[in-house]
Amino acid sequence: MHADLPRPTRSQAARGKPGIVHLGLGAFFRAFGAVYVEDAVKASGGDWGIVGVSLQSAGTRDRLAPQDFVYTVVTQEPDGGETLRTVEILDDVLVAPEDPEAALALMSDPAIRIVTLTVTEKGYCHDPATGALNFTHPDIVHDLENALPRSAPGFLVRALQRRRRAGHPPFTVLTCDNLPENGRLVRRAALDLAGRIDRALADWIASQGRFPATMVDRITPATKPEDIERLAAKAGYRDEAPVLCEPFRQWVVEDEFVEAYGTDARPDLAAAGAELVADVTPYENMKLRMLNGTHSSLAYLGYLAGHETIADTVADPVFADYLKTLWRDEIIPSFAPPEGVDLHAYADALFERYSNPSIRHRTWQIAMDGSQKLPQRILGTITDNLDAGRASPGLMLAVAGWMRYVGGIDERGEPIDVKDPLARQLRDRLDAASSSDQKVAALLAMREIFGSDLAERLAAPVAEAYAALSQRGARKSVEDLL
Repeated sequence: MHADLPRPTRSQAARGKPGIVHLGLGAFFRAFGAVYVEDAVKASGGDWGIVGVSLQSAGTRDRLAPQDFVYTVVTQEPDGGETLRTVEILDDVLVAPEDPEAALALMSDPAIRIVTLTVTEKGYCHDPATGALNFTHPDIVHDLENALPRSAPGFLVRALQRRRRAGHPPFTVLTCDNLPENGRLVRRAALDLAGRIDRALADWIASQGRFPATMVDRITPATKPEDIERLAAKAGYRDEAPVLCEPFRQWVVEDEFVEAYGTDARPDLAAAGAELVADVTPYENMKLRMLNGTHSSLAYLGYLAGHETIADTVADPVFADYLKTLWRDEIIPSFAPPEGVDLHAYADALFERYSNPSIRHRTWQIAMDGSQKLPQRILGTITDNLDAGRASPGLMLAVAGWMRYVGGIDERGEPIDVKDPLARQLRDRLDAASSSDQKVAALLAMREIFGSDLAERLAAPVAEAYAALSQRGARKSVEDLL
């Protein structure tokens, strides 16, 4: 409709030199991390241009290249209004499968002082139940045998290997994925892989490298074709790669960067509104359990009940009560809050964010990769509650909802497009079991997701919840629970 409009263009300001490489350039980082970095450069200067590296496909590069890697962030207000911002901090996008050497050469350049990541849970090629690198993962098998890698851990380790050989300091690895102790997880993945390649390399990374933990928060729904058309009509230019997001944003970063670069080790993130702290763990628990845990719970049960988005789901009074009950009775009691934070007030703010009708965050989108998300978002809370003698009936129902969802058939008998790295194994196990109890037992036996001790403790309550979902459906099961 607006194909004849010009594409967005870069301003006359000189382009800064790259200082950051980002692996996995999706919508979230472009609406979040890139905005923080651009704000930091505007406030305090520095050579912190970002080069994205796609580890999968060329789609993002192909959409951004014709507009000189400039794109629009569309902030969607609760009243239906939108604020447009043009972001220019992105200098280039490389596609690793096309030219892994180019990506490695860039990451080996000492001018690159930080490598950030948003590769999702499955991108770390680890076992979600234990956190250990999965050495049977096809990409890890490849990366052990080849100097030009495929995986995110492979690119980190091979680039660090080149820097060590050249006498350059390592870069700081700054993960922006929603994982508990995410810095420690990516550090372990890198050290596990490096140890198989070269023990001395692993020792150097362990002593000289830095892997700060982070907590990231900004709801970023997927961009749809109609969003592109609406933006074109409003802005007068055609942006093929805009990102949509809510007004709220929060970035908590462990202030632990490679010392060799001194004061030039990172952008002035504090000037951009980030919180630099000594320990991110309380913030991680707050975000992962209260936001991501309830997002996943609402995604599975809400999808099964026929709700397309999170806003639609919480507009249903049954699910609104379910959400508030989860926070009050099961999640908030499970962890200690960050100093000075009122978790009940945080829950109230989350409910307002979930209710924003402008944010069309689809339950199907949030439901992706549940086998990787479940341990971090829900199972940790359940474990802590079990250890403390607290019941978690709402979260047990959410686990059962995930099991029903990955079965691939919704409550109307329609197929579900299940996106999960273990989708085939999950479906095969469910199809091979005849009764509800057997289906639950088959999934609880998957050690990639459930530890043996936890699986035993979940068997009875999850089987009861699964039977309720099978007999009465998601909405009635939630209503009965309340």
